Amino acid sequence: MTIRRSTAALFASLALAAVAGCGTTSAGESDDVPSAGTSTSRDAAAKTQKVSSRLYDLIGVKGRASDGSPGVQECGDKDRDRYFRIFHKWSFYPASAGDLDVAMQNLKEGMPKHGWKIVEYGPDSSANKNLTLIADNDEKKAGVHITRMAKRNPPKLSLMVVSGCYEVPEGQEVEHF
Repeated sequence: MTIRRSTAALFASLALAAVAGCGTTSAGESDDVPSAGTSTSRDAAAKTQKVSSRLYDLIGVKGRASDGSPGVQECGDKDRDRYFRIFHKWSFYPASAGDLDVAMQNLKEGMPKHGWKIVEYGPDSSANKNLTLIADNDEKKAGVHITRMAKRNPPKLSLMVVSGCYEVPEGQEVEHF
């Protein structure tokens, strides 16, 4: 159990790093974390959940999503009391294991039609050679890392949606959750 949690924490860190470079950085910014504008933590979390919901719709097969709430992450070395990112990690479990490939294909074909640019697609370096899709959406100021885990029991898609870097409105503080 401890190994699985450590692996999950490592995966979350790697996934955040992988999508942190999404193409939402304004021209001329040298920071590695893209800018997403100004927002409160709660409003930004709601936007990120909405992005996840749209991805769920694109999956296009019957199944269920795990319960998971967005969280707040620091923006690189920026002031953590003024700047933050939102991440939303969740899983999709198809009703039929055979639908896992259909779900991944639906995402690969449907995401570009909804503003997503696929920046990486193919097997990862794990022993299972899990199929991975990494994409950015400049309009939504978000990136996503999707992994098809066909050899898991039960099989699933693991999704990590990450926002760009927000700044809280003047006079407010980042709410960490």
